[in-house]
Amino acid sequence: MIRKICLALAVLLMVTGCTTTGTFKVPPGADLYIYKRPEPVDIKADGKVTTKPFFWTAAGVPPGGGIPYSLQKDGKVVKEGKLRTKFRTVSIFWPPFAAIYWPMGFNPDITYDLVNDKQE
Repeated sequence: MIRKICLALAVLLMVTGCTTTGTFKVPPGADLYIYKRPEPVDIKADGKVTTKPFFWTAAGVPPGGGIPYSLQKDGKVVKEGKLRTKFRTVSIFWPPFAAIYWPMGFNPDITYDLVNDKQE
C-alpha cells in the first residue's frame, strides 16, 4: 500500500514538474504561438493552456522580459508581445536540474487577456 502511494506521488511530481498552465483569452479564430515554438498551443474551452516550462530567457516583466508570444490569423501575425512569468518553485526540487533548464512558467493566478491587452 505504501509503495503504491509513493509511486502515485512520484508520478504526480513528474507531471507537475514537466508542465506549466495558464489561463488565456484570445480573439476568435486566432492561433497562439508561444516562445517561438513552431506549433500553436492548444487552448481548451475554459481558456487553459498547458505546455512545457520555459528557460531563464523568459524571466522578467513585459515589455522588456517575459515569454514571447504571437497571435496569428490566416497565417499572418496580428499581435505580438510578451507574457508575465512566475518562477516555478517545483523546479528547485525537480531533478535533474529543472532549476537550470525550466525555472519559468505561466502565472496561474492571472488571466492573460490578449483581446484587451491585460495580464491580471
